[in-house]
Amino acid sequence: MAGTMRRLAIGDIHGCFDALLRLFEFAKISAADHVVFLGDYVDRGPDSARVVQFLIERMQEGNTVCLRGNHEIMMENARNMLTSRRGWAMVGGDATWDSYEQVYKGEGLDAVPDSHWEFLDNLSPSYETPDHIFVHASVDSDVDMEDQFEDVLYWGDFYSIGPHCSGKKVICGHTSQKSGLPKSVGHAICIDTWACGKGWLTCLDVETGIYWQANQSGETRMDRI
Repeated sequence: MAGTMRRLAIGDIHGCFDALLRLFEFAKISAADHVVFLGDYVDRGPDSARVVQFLIERMQEGNTVCLRGNHEIMMENARNMLTSRRGWAMVGGDATWDSYEQVYKGEGLDAVPDSHWEFLDNLSPSYETPDHIFVHASVDSDVDMEDQFEDVLYWGDFYSIGPHCSGKKVICGHTSQKSGLPKSVGHAICIDTWACGKGWLTCLDVETGIYWQANQSGETRMDRI
């Protein structure tokens, strides 16, 4: 596969840096691969700070798209006091807070480097190719992508997705599959496979349907949808 571009999607990482590194190694992801990360890089898992730094470095190499997830929104809202930090902590923000304190030796969100805030500020709401739509959570099947509501893109449910009016297949995360397996309904595939729980982090080749998985314990497996 060396030198051949694959179009890959990676589901919700949620601070699971060990699983992310293992997944890159197992799937042999290189700079030649076009990778779309589906959001929710932070919260719940132990290493959000390292995950964000990894993504920043991957974007500098090119061939990378990072989408915004609802947990990135909550982190930014906590910084700007648009929501309570206590409320953010209750949905996994406490782990992100601790991660930045440990890695960057400051106090909570004050420890977050400017480059990380810039990364969060510039995440994309969605991404399209000729055959696929990539979003964090969901889409309104009757609405063109440029007219989608943010609540749907970041907070919607996978099972509410109907065949999109564009005819493109939707690739998303957000709705955690506690089975640890990607869920396909034909016109849409969810690859949030509960990496921060007892599941796996998933990388899907959207053209072939082959997927690779790794978990925080370093275990790996692969299959095809």
